[in-house]
Amino acid sequence: MKEILQKLNGEISRLTNKTFKFDERIGEGWFSAVYFLKTNDIVKKHVADNTVTMQFFQKSHAVLCGTDEAIALIHTFAENPGSLEIYSLKDGDRVSPFEPVLTISGPYQEFGYLEGIIDGILARRTSVATNVYNVVKAARSSGKQKPIIFMGDRDDHYTQQAGDGYSAFIGGSTAQATHAMNEWWGKAGMGTMPHALLQMFKGDVVAATKAYQEEFPEDELTTLVDYNNDVIGDSLKVAREFGDDLKGVRLDTSRTLVDKYFLRNEHLMGTFDPRGVNPELVFALRKALNKEGYNHVKIIVSGGFSEDRIRHFEENKVPVDMYGVGGSLLDITIGFTGDNVLLNGEQEAKQGRKYTPNPRLEKVDFVPGH
Repeated sequence: MKEILQKLNGEISRLTNKTFKFDERIGEGWFSAVYFLKTNDIVKKHVADNTVTMQFFQKSHAVLCGTDEAIALIHTFAENPGSLEIYSLKDGDRVSPFEPVLTISGPYQEFGYLEGIIDGILARRTSVATNVYNVVKAARSSGKQKPIIFMGDRDDHYTQQAGDGYSAFIGGSTAQATHAMNEWWGKAGMGTMPHALLQMFKGDVVAATKAYQEEFPEDELTTLVDYNNDVIGDSLKVAREFGDDLKGVRLDTSRTLVDKYFLRNEHLMGTFDPRGVNPELVFALRKALNKEGYNHVKIIVSGGFSEDRIRHFEENKVPVDMYGVGGSLLDITIGFTGDNVLLNGEQEAKQGRKYTPNPRLEKVDFVPGH
């Protein structure tokens, strides 16, 4: 059973290294800034009898993510993790600027070298979760929640997929492009066809869809319809061929192209940007499908969508049923800072920083073997 199910069932309070599978070189200091390693050596020799409190915060309104991972990191690589006192908020909590989200108290030399890694975990996971949350929120601004497919596999290194997928799940995305994106939280990846499949059938959208249906009959049949830059023509071709079996069409028109629909109807142009997947094209597609009785066919759009672009579509009641979003969700816009703010129970921090109590923080218990 995946740990996320145990967590959702209340059997465990947080995910552990059984989920995260950390690189063992973390414990050797391989991923820590060298000045942290040197500080550890100095502290051990000169001021070993110490207790510090390290406090982590960021500067935005955000959806917190990465706390389970950061705590698992500490429990896995700190010298005496059971003796540390840790307080933390939880993944999915809404946090405010400068609000402490995690504190660690104990001898500096037992965990201090992990500071930068913790900052990085919290920064990436919180950035992705917050980006997804904002996109999901934008996708319901018309009054109905439209699903968001997380399609970030081509926008970053593959080793980030599991963590990014979990962060996207925390932010509100429940459909993701790869199995790896779902590794920490459960479902299998989802998706239908890329342009490569249509290329194999020389742009014959009906033939490609027929082959897809033959090989994956249990899937909800969804066809990519922009390969020939004629989304309405190709959508009607597959709708006429597959009827009720066709569940959706996906538009992924390049932002540098004008769909053939507008070239056939030049009188429509002049008051809007006709490139790419634009509102007027989606309205025209919905109208064409409905006119022939294919009201049941859903419209999925992808290609360069962001929070602002989705909000624009939703505010203008564009008849989109689902958004595929990738690169914009992976922007790292939130940075975390870890500060030592108490030394042996007394305020001691760099100028401008201080210990800030946060009653929302919950004590974290250490469970050996986890």
